[in-house]
This record gives sequence, structure tokens and C-alpha cells, in this order.
Amino acid sequence: MTATDSALTALSQGWCALSLLHGRIEAHIERALQAGHGLSVREYSLLDVLSQQHDGPGGHLQMKQVADAVVLSQSATTRLVTRLEERGLLARYLCPTDRRGIYTDVSEAGLALLAAARPTNNAALREALDSAARNPELAPLVAAVEQLKARA
Repeated sequence: MTATDSALTALSQGWCALSLLHGRIEAHIERALQAGHGLSVREYSLLDVLSQQHDGPGGHLQMKQVADAVVLSQSATTRLVTRLEERGLLARYLCPTDRRGIYTDVSEAGLALLAAARPTNNAALREALDSAARNPELAPLVAAVEQLKARA
């Protein structure tokens, strides 16, 4: 085994640990959001991203930007928007300056659900991170996440 092989093995193990941490956190939050609010992690993320839009310059996101923000393909994001729109949580409308553009805004019902779900999401995230911090393989990653939070 060469030094390069060892470095790649360590890199691969680090990536596996990061993937494991992400999966555990997402699964824990998913269970909490589903049980408490009937929302998936992706639905919550979409509502959260769209709720941060504003009417100023650059305040509305194009579907590609929304898709990037929620880490889904554009087609999956469109399907998700449609499902939430059917539930009355989102509304679509034509861009007033470019009739080809379609914007999506969170409805009052969507904002209320998001506000109710935010404490659940935050508590589940905290619980998942605390649990992962007790795992020696994941503890350094949790510490890195905590440091990112502190800088923001």
C-alpha cells in the first residue's frame, strides 16, 4: 500500500462517516416532522427556502435555484411544489415583468405550518447531533458542524 492509497482510504472513510451522519440526521428529522406535522424533510426545506423570498431585486427564486437549495432535480422540485400547492401550502403566479417566469410563494397556511414545524425540526436536529456526538467516528464531524453554526 502506498501513501496515496492510505490517503484515499482515509478520504473514503471520512466520506462514509459524513454520509452516515447525514443519513442519521435526516432520518431522525424526517420521523419527527412526519409525526408532528405531516411534513417530509424535503417539504419542510422547500417551505423554508421559499419563505425567505422577498419582493426586492433578486428576491424571488427561479425553479433551478429552488432545486439547488433543496438538493433535488428540477423535475423532482416541480413535483414537490405541485404536491404542496395541492395541499394549499404554496401558490404559483406569473412573474409580473417576464410572463414566461413562474414564481412560487408560501401561502398563509404554509407559513403557519412552517412556523409550527420549525421548533420540531430544530429539536430533532439537536437530538440527532447530540446522539451522533457520542459516536467516536462521528464526533469530529459533529464538532465541525457546530463550528459552522457558530460562524453563521
